[in-house]
Amino acid sequence: MRTDRSRALEPFLAMEIMERAFELEAAGARVVHLEIGEPEFPAPACVVEACERALRDGQTHYTDSRGLGALREAIAEDCQRRSGVAPDPAQIMVTAGTSPAMLLVFSLLVDRGDEVVMATPHYPCYPNFIRHCGGEPVLVPTRAEDGFALDPDAVRAALTPRTRAIVVASPANPTGAIHDRETLEALAQLGPPLVSDEIYDGLVYDGAETTSVMGISDEAFVLDGFSKRYAMTGFRLGWVVAPEWSLRALQTMQQNFFISANHFVQHAGIAALKGGAPAAEHLRRACARRRGRLVDGLRNLGFGIPRSPEGAFYVLADARRFGSDSRTLASALLERAHVGTTPGIDFGAAAEGMLRFCYAVSEEALDEALARLAEVLPALEAQAQNTIEGET
Repeated sequence: MRTDRSRALEPFLAMEIMERAFELEAAGARVVHLEIGEPEFPAPACVVEACERALRDGQTHYTDSRGLGALREAIAEDCQRRSGVAPDPAQIMVTAGTSPAMLLVFSLLVDRGDEVVMATPHYPCYPNFIRHCGGEPVLVPTRAEDGFALDPDAVRAALTPRTRAIVVASPANPTGAIHDRETLEALAQLGPPLVSDEIYDGLVYDGAETTSVMGISDEAFVLDGFSKRYAMTGFRLGWVVAPEWSLRALQTMQQNFFISANHFVQHAGIAALKGGAPAAEHLRRACARRRGRLVDGLRNLGFGIPRSPEGAFYVLADARRFGSDSRTLASALLERAHVGTTPGIDFGAAAEGMLRFCYAVSEEALDEALARLAEVLPALEAQAQNTIEGET
């Protein structure tokens, strides 16, 4: 018998598409994966070596629930390099990926009936974490024409006495939006604590810059990790920088729910922060080239992209000329062209009719995906047009 809490969870459609793609591959198909937010790059060599060495040295046991002291100190130094703000290592909790950090933070902040305000289109898991904790997400629409920028006045209008937090993401998934310092300062002044997802920090293009909320508010929760910058998705290693008042409660939940992040993986994290910068910069530069390649290719195929994304490694494109139901369209592209894309509805009703494409893959994969799409899109467009004419 399912609980109300479990029934409130929506499937993560990016994973659903990927898992169906795995089935096709097991049957012999070759799928081009643009659906999942995973860099098609190897982890830095120093990371792999550190992980191997830690395993050989027997670093396979529990650690302090908050993470190895050396890793927390390395994270603080990395924050200083990237943002100019060095948090106290005591304010850092290491987690098994950024998702557990989100679950801990929302478990701390949200009770039944509480509200959390965020931009939409949004990362699919934010509302699910909030609903799982008994709360309700309050969505503030953004527009593609504005680069999906979040308007502080619109956020202010969405606040109620039940608001417990404001979620910000810069760069954002799936939009690539970057929020400037002025916007973040305005959001911080609204009162509820900011929960800032900074996992894509550093993945910016065309001279864009990011601002960490650590330099803006002492009451913010900053979520970050290794998956995106260092191509370490499978290592499952992240962290949260939290206000002093929240630390004991977060530690208690970590002890109960997760115990600690993997010991040997934490050593890999130290290696990434100490020696992984060249690999991270290589990844960023490669993504910068591939962003333009994909944006141009999608526009040539008829997708609507008013502005190129400034950060992260996704393109959220208007696909309504090929079908208004993004889940059906993504499924058709996977089955007919063997190209994985993420349905826009995964990112909220505001993104219905859109598809998200990840460009952190090889240029050859992008070219192959675009060629395959070109073969099937005309038929899908004709089908969509016939449907519209039939309805009118």
